[in-house]
Amino acid sequence: MKKIISIDGMHCEHCSARVIRAFEGQGMKCSVSLESGTATVTGDAAKMSDGALRDAVEALGFDVVNIREA
Repeated sequence: MKKIISIDGMHCEHCSARVIRAFEGQGMKCSVSLESGTATVTGDAAKMSDGALRDAVEALGFDVVNIREA
């Protein structure tokens, strides 16, 4: 399953690296675009509920604008 998360508050490479590490630490693949303010997350559907994705991002201090399937 692949989802795209729109994130508010990411401004630099350090921010994007934190998001990537958070998802990779849970066994998912993640890429971040600072230009579009999005993270694309791929992984096991059982781990990718919108609530779990939102919690992971918000635990880093960022705000989730929306989550959609890719």
